[in-house]
Amino acid sequence: MRTFEIKEDFLLDGKPIKLISGAIHYFRMTPAQWTDSLYNLKALGANTVETYIPWNLHEPREGVYDFEGMKDICAFVKQAQALGLMVILRPSVYICAEWEFGGLPAWLLNEPMRLRSTDPRFMAKVRNYFQVLLPKLVPLQITHGGPLIMMQVENEYGSYGMEKAYLRQTKELMEECGIDVPLFTSDGAWEEVLDAGTLIEDDVFVTGNFGSRSKENAAVMKEFMAKHGKNWPIMCMEYWDGWFNRWGEPIIKRDGQDLANEVKEMLAVGSLNLYMFHGGTNFGFYNGCSARGALDLPQVSSYDYDALLTEAGEPTDKYYQVQKAIKEACPEVWQAKPRTKQLAALGTFPIENSVSLLAIKDQLMIPQESMYPLTMEAASTGYGYLLYSVQLKNYHRENKLKVVEASDRLHIFTDGQLQAIQYQETLGEELLIQGAPDKETIELDVLVENLGRVNYGFKLNGPTQAKGIRGGIMQDIHFHQGYRHYPLTLSAEQLQAIDYQAGKNPTHPTFYQTTFTLTEVGDTFIDCRGYGKGVVIVNGTNLGRYWQRGPVHSLYCPKEFLKKGSNEVVVFETDGVEIKELVFCDQPVVE
Repeated sequence: MRTFEIKEDFLLDGKPIKLISGAIHYFRMTPAQWTDSLYNLKALGANTVETYIPWNLHEPREGVYDFEGMKDICAFVKQAQALGLMVILRPSVYICAEWEFGGLPAWLLNEPMRLRSTDPRFMAKVRNYFQVLLPKLVPLQITHGGPLIMMQVENEYGSYGMEKAYLRQTKELMEECGIDVPLFTSDGAWEEVLDAGTLIEDDVFVTGNFGSRSKENAAVMKEFMAKHGKNWPIMCMEYWDGWFNRWGEPIIKRDGQDLANEVKEMLAVGSLNLYMFHGGTNFGFYNGCSARGALDLPQVSSYDYDALLTEAGEPTDKYYQVQKAIKEACPEVWQAKPRTKQLAALGTFPIENSVSLLAIKDQLMIPQESMYPLTMEAASTGYGYLLYSVQLKNYHRENKLKVVEASDRLHIFTDGQLQAIQYQETLGEELLIQGAPDKETIELDVLVENLGRVNYGFKLNGPTQAKGIRGGIMQDIHFHQGYRHYPLTLSAEQLQAIDYQAGKNPTHPTFYQTTFTLTEVGDTFIDCRGYGKGVVIVNGTNLGRYWQRGPVHSLYCPKEFLKKGSNEVVVFETDGVEIKELVFCDQPVVE
């Protein structure tokens, strides 16, 4: 059986080895893409693959676990082993990763607790999850004949907290569940976060996260280790080769030759994990969100990251530049020509049917009724949209209306007429409304969208992580009582319940449907330049969000989501743009 140790060097079977790794998130691509992505990583000259494991994906509802299909972490690890790659896993309950809530499940918000701490309520949930997850990983460890050489205790904890007892409880729980490969933490490469976020005093290996100034950052880490009597090798666990993108901001790029030069410098002083090697896609509602001052800034569905492979898995110029740099730094590595793929423009298809959400809300589901508004987490899964419907008394004159403490983006309708879209700075603004002269009530509908919970920094425990309406709706100067809740998760059951003959109104949030036949399928993109804001669902799979504010105006659709023969696409458009056609293209549409 092979061995892996961390002493003055990384030792594989007792011999020094430099880890050349790349990040591939199994959950951001289809299983059919894993093999090519892993092969291309090996062809780069790498010997290791790294991935996070997101808690919220594997336990979407408390006590309900899912490790099938795109969520089959064990199959991914075995595929890496079949290609001769070692594996680094990061199963920490918090992953950041520009992923919804940093991987924490939304249902945690239904109970008062301090996240990422020794709060017994939080650690009880962690224990329940780890007791399901970790036994699946135990047989994959190198100590059991598998490819798994290291596992992470916590992620960038020094950028959040300093509670060593929490780190120790997590470490001890992992060991109790059978983890016996070397454990590590990863933090920025400066003294304050290393002091706060590591368990070096407990012999937990220390890694850094950075993307440049390799010698300077390595020196900081070396000095920190020496202060604690350690002479460990230097490992950058996230060598940032690109960056993520947010709605309404320019695409961020990194020069390939600059990266190649930095990689060469890093390999001269230690080991590295390229973050990301293949970024993939935030399918569904799983994109993360940044925090800047009082604002939450959601990230786009594409996780292209300007990585070495594109979102669709195509090698970039940057791939070949880094491949050359690795060969120059490590002449003995095996390299090969990467696999490429052909993207397809599958045609243009007219929209066949449409229906207003407000016309079918009671056909989609039986509403949940309560005296005061429920949050998304209390009403449903905590993802997607939540429609609040209330009946207000019509006083036959202008009345003030205010939605108090709501997140993230609101469409406010009275008697089917759009009164306002509120977002960021305009949330909570007071409106003046007036009912119809021949009616004694006003039908108020408020559609709230969760655009993604903050995944990093000071807002992780903040009140805006709870989505929907937290305070209430005020008519005049009093809080209204009596709410009907319609959670829109866009599940298969909800999509099947749509009656496209119930009444169209393109000024309302609207479902658009088209069916079409394909004789061949291929990886493709859906051109969303003519759309407003919403999501696209292909044969029941939510590709993610589009938004006309850019900078990305397309959604990636892997061929595995399409079928030879009949296909159905549903577009849920919230911003009143009437959609006329569905256009497939063979390139992403970006500003």
